[in-house]
Amino acid sequence: MGKGALIYEGKAKKLFETDQQDRVVQYFKDDATAFNAQKRGTIVEKGVVNNKVSERLFQLLEKGGVPTHFIERLSDREMLTRRVTIVPIEVVVRNIVAGSLAKRLGLKEGDRIEPPIVEYYYKSDALGDPLISEEHIRLLNLATPAQLAEIKNLALTVNKILMPFFQERQMLLVDFKLEFGRHNGKLVLADEISPDTCRFWDQKTKESMDKDRFRKDLGKIEEAYQEVLKRVCG
Repeated sequence: MGKGALIYEGKAKKLFETDQQDRVVQYFKDDATAFNAQKRGTIVEKGVVNNKVSERLFQLLEKGGVPTHFIERLSDREMLTRRVTIVPIEVVVRNIVAGSLAKRLGLKEGDRIEPPIVEYYYKSDALGDPLISEEHIRLLNLATPAQLAEIKNLALTVNKILMPFFQERQMLLVDFKLEFGRHNGKLVLADEISPDTCRFWDQKTKESMDKDRFRKDLGKIEEAYQEVLKRVCG
């Protein structure tokens, strides 16, 4: 599989063409951003961790019946994926109150959410990825009601599969962001699932094990990422 021209570069990844039209190489960078890229930095070996963790979780989800864009991991930093058209909606599933939910609604961080809730954000850097409703999604023509229902169902299925997986590894899956794309007319899970896109807490200490350590200047950022890799892939 020959890697061709760069076709896209985002904050955390690069996409390259291949000699097959419906395949791309996804390269994971060490660059770190927060607060809509207002804070920037580098997390050493982050790309390696996120690539390997995403591989493991995509494989787990495929076995659970969730279609993904993942095909195979090519190297420490690269995976081969199906070429998709991204649906411009970031889907957030929340199991425990944290982050922006606590700030917006005045809820106590750490409280359980039963049942989990699903939120939608408009994927737009220029607008700061604002929180949107199902009505906004219809207004902006981002997805049909049927597609949105499928996206929500897939997101909750992902949660049902991942929750016990992380619990077995002494980790709390607090919340996480998903992105979906269309491949040959079918919705598939895309992007990545990693400490960049999930909020993980250690089950005993409640210590953060994700990009919050970078956002909040908590220190031991690389160590937290490596610990996630050890627990997920070790």
